[in-house]
Amino acid sequence: MSARRQVKTAGSLLAVTATAMLFLPGTAGADGGPGPGSGEGGKAMDKAPSGVKLTTGLPKKINVDNSTRETRNLVATVNNEGTKDSGQIHLVVAGFDGLVIKDVPGCAAIPENKLPKGSNSAFDCPIDNLAAGKFKSYKVAATFDLSKTGKICLPVQSGDQKKTFWQQGPVPFGTTSPSPNAPVTPLLLDTENKPAAPAGDKDKGNDKRELPSTGPRENVLPLGAAGAGLLAAGAAGLWWTRRRAGEEGAQS
Repeated sequence: MSARRQVKTAGSLLAVTATAMLFLPGTAGADGGPGPGSGEGGKAMDKAPSGVKLTTGLPKKINVDNSTRETRNLVATVNNEGTKDSGQIHLVVAGFDGLVIKDVPGCAAIPENKLPKGSNSAFDCPIDNLAAGKFKSYKVAATFDLSKTGKICLPVQSGDQKKTFWQQGPVPFGTTSPSPNAPVTPLLLDTENKPAAPAGDKDKGNDKRELPSTGPRENVLPLGAAGAGLLAAGAAGLWWTRRRAGEEGAQS
């Protein structure tokens, strides 16, 4: 091989290596993967340990396969934006209405009788420790029924699950322009889904159940509606009461 050709080849390899480095995930986040995402609809609850600041993130946009109802690009992230390690914590991923959580790798499915109130599905993700300035992301497998509204909630709890340090949601994903004939429907975070109503029945798609939210559009569930919502009274973080009551009943 001529010296000129060797230089040209080496230059090409350098360019490829440099390009690959640009697309490698950073090591700042635990386990790499997607970044923190949007904290839209999130709220601090019980006081976290000194120097610990826990938040969560969701993608601003996901897609739904119109034939299988499976979601794409749905990732839940927990962040420690503080200056000290978190110690043991739990991230819970809960689905509501038309959004059903099918699997979160590395996490355990919560039994139906211990689900957060109003939720149709949920997974518990125990984390031994989240170092200061780090994040941990989970790919979420879920389905979304476009004929309904769909919400997701990410509470972050203490190791004993007696306190809720942070809660994002239930925050909706949805679209104001349904496209049932397209292969994929994009859904935006913090957008109420507007199901496409059948011809001659324009009001049918507007029959939606309101759920409480930690975001700016906070609502209260009407009496008689399924579930009493996740938000705790004051800072007590009592949304897990139903789950704990089930555990105590099993132990008695």
